[in-house]
Amino acid sequence: MHLGDVKRDDAEAGCVALAMKRSGLLGRAPVVHDLTAAFTIFGFLDADPPSELAAWRREAFAEIASHHHYLERRELVDQVPDELLRKPHGEIERLYRADWRQFLRAGDHGAAAADGPS
Repeated sequence: MHLGDVKRDDAEAGCVALAMKRSGLLGRAPVVHDLTAAFTIFGFLDADPPSELAAWRREAFAEIASHHHYLERRELVDQVPDELLRKPHGEIERLYRADWRQFLRAGDHGAAAADGPS
């Protein structure tokens, strides 16, 4: 994983929550591909993520592992469109490389999204 300025436990908490949502949308228990998709979507598997994404992650993932930030974790997960989560993990990786911004609904979920990708 390439965390940049994000703490490991925050990256894991946000990505595990997204992986759980993906597995639920697909009607099954979580598998490794759900985690791979989640870490790909947020650019944690990219050794050189776009600077705009890295800056957005720094704020969006701040302290998200804390149980006090459950609502922020849910907002983070809800920013990723369901239709993208339903795609195979290989397709998610291809789409990330083409334009990572399509993975987030900018402006839909509070301050982090408002400052996020546009």
